[in-house]
Amino acid sequence: MQLDPAPLYTDIAPGPDGGQAHWAETSDGKRIRLGHWPSAGARGTVLLFPGRTEYIEKYGLCAADFARRGLATMAIDWRGQGLSDRLLPDARIGHVDVFSDYQKDVAAMLRAARSLNLPRPYFLLAHSMGGCIGLRAVMEGLPVQAVAFTGPMWGIYVVPHLRALAWSLAQFMPRVGQGHRLPPGTKIEAYPAIAPFDDNLLTTDPQMYDMMRDQLVAHPELSLGGPSFVWLREALAETKHLAGRSAPNIPCVTYLGSNERIVATDRVHKRMAQWKGGRLEIVPGGEHEVLLERADLRKPIFDGLEKLYLGNITG
Repeated sequence: MQLDPAPLYTDIAPGPDGGQAHWAETSDGKRIRLGHWPSAGARGTVLLFPGRTEYIEKYGLCAADFARRGLATMAIDWRGQGLSDRLLPDARIGHVDVFSDYQKDVAAMLRAARSLNLPRPYFLLAHSMGGCIGLRAVMEGLPVQAVAFTGPMWGIYVVPHLRALAWSLAQFMPRVGQGHRLPPGTKIEAYPAIAPFDDNLLTTDPQMYDMMRDQLVAHPELSLGGPSFVWLREALAETKHLAGRSAPNIPCVTYLGSNERIVATDRVHKRMAQWKGGRLEIVPGGEHEVLLERADLRKPIFDGLEKLYLGNITG
């Protein structure tokens, strides 16, 4: 597999020494960016699936946590975000043609991990939209030995009185040639760039919030605002489809902030209640980005991930 060098910004919250980024091409010709960080004597590699609007650099600190625990990390910029190919003329709008296209990005990531000889076995850590992509991937045989999700998008939170309208608009607007537009209530700017820290939906840690904002200010090409109507239509259809499928037979832990306000928490509780060998951990006081929370909340999560991953090394 051809992998060309790509930028990896290390000026703000860099990951472990030796991090690299590469361009890879998907089966349908999209250029995506992959990043990976080593760990001395690594006993495996965490495949990290970020959420919507996110980018590789946001997880440098997480890669450092894993490196200290003997795990390498590989992360991805999904198509339509980060430095990967954007899909609309207005690059600030998040978009995907069909949700299953993300599985082509997963396949390219897996090919790259093998080409780079990243340490095996592989494990999955999937956040938010990455949790939706990751759930389908493991259902379809992603070769990982254990999986973890944080604030997984197994349903999108919509206030009850607007749910019918959201479904209707997501179907109607693409039919009348307006599928590229933003749904009501969403904004063209990246959330951390415009939302104050007080009562934000992402983290209770002001330093982590500053990191997110500082990365976007320093590298505005990483920014992404709200999703298109097409993305919303596809996401609603994908989460509904996955809700009707059985959980895969693989060890799993899911972490959910007790103050989660972005994904549909009822879907998370229902999925994990039916996951044989799975466990749901509520992060007290945590918001959506539990991996980027205060140190007292992050440490138990990374302790748990270390136990999950290294305790499930087989073969």
